[in-house]
Amino acid sequence: MGFALCVRRSAFRFASACGGGLGRVRSISAVVNRPSLTRDLSPLRPFVSRELLYSTAIDRMSSEQSLLRVIESEIKSARETGDRDLDEETAPGSFPFKIEDNPGRQSVTLTRDYKGEHIKVVVSMPSLDADEDEVDEDDDDDGASNGSSIPLVVTVTKKSGVSLEFSCMAFPDEIAIDALSVSQPGNTLEDQLANEGPDFEDLDENLKKTFYKYLEIRGVKASTTNFLHEYMMRKEKREYLLWLKNVKKFMEE
Repeated sequence: MGFALCVRRSAFRFASACGGGLGRVRSISAVVNRPSLTRDLSPLRPFVSRELLYSTAIDRMSSEQSLLRVIESEIKSARETGDRDLDEETAPGSFPFKIEDNPGRQSVTLTRDYKGEHIKVVVSMPSLDADEDEVDEDDDDDGASNGSSIPLVVTVTKKSGVSLEFSCMAFPDEIAIDALSVSQPGNTLEDQLANEGPDFEDLDENLKKTFYKYLEIRGVKASTTNFLHEYMMRKEKREYLLWLKNVKKFMEE
């Protein structure tokens, strides 16, 4: 307001000196008082151009489309290298377990009944040994690599509800028992910890051999775990393919 008044006064003195009269003063004053002029004299406000917004939207679309193309290529590659699914029908003739395999889960459950006992084996995904830096590609022909192992939890439950639980690691052609515990019906966590017993490696050699034979009779043996190695390796591929499809579905929405 003070600036406009100063301009009007200057214009009046300029018009008077030029002999323009009051009419010219009013014309100059009208120009000075235009809102657009006073607004243009204010500091410039920050703005975003339409071109920048358009460019940003195009970049985002290009990024998403590029990601989709990579995902689709990975899905195609996974399908081409994937093997046929394995189930009980393709298992060896001596395979005694029923396979419960739910898509999306990182484990498989095997169950069977044997002479009044219920046997459950929870099989986790294979993992590479820490000291195996490289795995020979030729070892993958039989579905199991020399450096891989599969965690197993074998639970044998009697009709009374008491159970014997074995924590094992399954290697090709070999099973290693890590721990053994007894669980009674209604046991608390403290009770279970108390029933874990000594380290398995500290047991007498004859006793350890007897427990290995105990598992073998119930179907947990080298031929079983060799099939499981192949099965779990292929399951890992299936789960990866399922994950890729879910990501692709999300990107397309």
